Amino acid sequence: MSQQKVRSKYTEDWVPIKTINNGMIVLPNNENVTGVKITPRNIFILEYDQQQAVLTALKNVYNMIDYEFWLVVADRPVDISVYLSQLQLLYQNQPNPLIRKLINEDIQKGNQFMNNNVVDTEYYILFKERNVDMAQKKIRMLISGLATCGLTARQTSNEDLRVILDNFLNGGQTTEFGMVTSS
Repeated sequence: MSQQKVRSKYTEDWVPIKTINNGMIVLPNNENVTGVKITPRNIFILEYDQQQAVLTALKNVYNMIDYEFWLVVADRPVDISVYLSQLQLLYQNQPNPLIRKLINEDIQKGNQFMNNNVVDTEYYILFKERNVDMAQKKIRMLISGLATCGLTARQTSNEDLRVILDNFLNGGQTTEFGMVTSS
């Protein structure tokens, strides 16, 4: 009798995680790991006083957190292949040689990004909480607190959590295993 071994493409299927569901990693002890994803903002282009106001507001947010949390920075590969395809079509349909030259320069820049494995940096605040209602309350508090800093945040999605796991467990490489069979 031949045995089949199925390997999942999801990290949570081979590490001690029950599941990832509703923006939460469910651990075997029924604790949930969840949090918020923060949209990046370059505060260093602001005036000095505005920078200081944002930093002071961030200190206040961190000081109001009265539970264990993790600040996580994860890199996600940027895929601009669709954009490059659109530029290629635009280039082919453009009769003006000057505009074609500009489009071609953009295509070359885009190819440079693709060849240099450009990544988008994402920021998260994660925490553990057994009670789902309490986790939602903490998420709302974080989103509201970060908004006072001029930052946009939202609850982590299942995909966000998978990216974080892939980043830390697989050196940023997404796991894409197929089926292995033996006879």
